[in-house]
Amino acid sequence: MKIIGSYTFNIVAAASVLLSIATSLIGSINVFKKQSLVGDAIGHASYPGIIIAFMVSKSRSPFILLTGAALLGGAAYHLIQKSEKRTTIPLDGNLAIFLSGFFGLGMVLKTYIQGNARFARASQAGLDAYIFGQTSFLLELDLVMIAIVTLVCVLFFTLFYKEIKLYLFDREFSAVIGLPTKLMDALILVMTILVISVGLKSVGALLISSFLILPVIAAEQWSDKFFNVLVISCIMSMTSSLIGNYLSFAGEGVATGPVIVLISCIFAFLSMMFGKRSHIFGKRRES
Repeated sequence: MKIIGSYTFNIVAAASVLLSIATSLIGSINVFKKQSLVGDAIGHASYPGIIIAFMVSKSRSPFILLTGAALLGGAAYHLIQKSEKRTTIPLDGNLAIFLSGFFGLGMVLKTYIQGNARFARASQAGLDAYIFGQTSFLLELDLVMIAIVTLVCVLFFTLFYKEIKLYLFDREFSAVIGLPTKLMDALILVMTILVISVGLKSVGALLISSFLILPVIAAEQWSDKFFNVLVISCIMSMTSSLIGNYLSFAGEGVATGPVIVLISCIFAFLSMMFGKRSHIFGKRRES
């Protein structure tokens, strides 16, 4: 009760719940577009953007670091698409190349600034939190940015729900009737980058893609209706976040991201075993 009643935990809980809604909504689009690993590549590529933004500004302002993460995440996606079109390397190969390359760049830059006298006066505390996630470094400004991004995602789904469904499940027909599919691609990419960028401090660059994918995969085992999948994934993601954050606060030094993802994995495994659309459930019903 002491943890639940603390101001810091309430800030973190609010940020986690809002982020869970945003990641579930955007994650559902990426999963149904069969581009789940694109989010993984953007997440890894965002980390060097944070370090570069810090090196340029010598500030740990969440807005400045988010800007750096978003710019480099977008650049990585652009390079992946260009490489796929102009080379014989398949998409999964390009993802592996740019994912590991950008993240490796981030780690090299992080090591460089740790021993460089030029950055001795600039506090580097909290930069490591962007690797695995640590909610103890969340600020009120982080909460505000997460709330804004979540609001944008909710409004997008509320206003264009029918168009999103048509875009996901019948892209050719949506293009024939005049739906701007290229604009939809751009909007979804921008929102994916924003969601990943604001979620890095909470979940971490290494695991942010799991935060986008696992709740949707789990929800799919319970319903074949898109709206139901959205609702179930949001509920599972929020529950995982709250439990993960509580355990992270209770166990000092425990990184938040891995705990949240572990809880999400448990929900996913249970859903694959006992969900209405799962193999085991089907076998039991037949018998």
